[in-house]
Amino acid sequence: MTTFSFTKRALLLGCALWAAGTAFAADAPRVQFATSAGDFVVELYPDKAPKTVANFLQYTKDKHYSGTIFHRVIDGFMVQGGGFSTDMQEKLTRPPVALEASNGLKNDRGTIAMARTSNPNSATAQFFINVKDNANLNAPQPDGYGYTVFGKVVSGMDVIDKIRVVPTGNKGPFQNVPLTPISIQSVTLLP
Repeated sequence: MTTFSFTKRALLLGCALWAAGTAFAADAPRVQFATSAGDFVVELYPDKAPKTVANFLQYTKDKHYSGTIFHRVIDGFMVQGGGFSTDMQEKLTRPPVALEASNGLKNDRGTIAMARTSNPNSATAQFFINVKDNANLNAPQPDGYGYTVFGKVVSGMDVIDKIRVVPTGNKGPFQNVPLTPISIQSVTLLP
């Protein structure tokens, strides 16, 4: 094999890998959150968390998130939403989705993950966005299971930073609730 032939093949292989990577990035769905604090966009990773992404996109299609709030905000940890109306009434959900926390994605700043109870397979509609690297939530921590990351904020992290510092307090049995509700007006799948 000549050097030219080898170089040509390496170049073609490199181009093919680049094209595959570009096609992969184009296949990652993105959703836009319109909130009372501003808009942000999340890219989802169905290759890493297929059941979780399908679940989240079904809630998006069903407009489940419209009219919900960020009901739990802890600066230096995360902001959580997707399950409660402005009057702190929990919305009905579909059956839980299986845990996909061992997918290689980490609970790093800007990632979106599923909220759950102590049962690792209890995630339904609620999600949280990490406002710092939370390695303690990566599988198998903190309870032997971890929390499923399924996407990342790719635009509008300044909105999340605005939400994370709002004043919070108690509302009935709930703690860390923003004193002024931060509503999710819509979550829309981008074309």
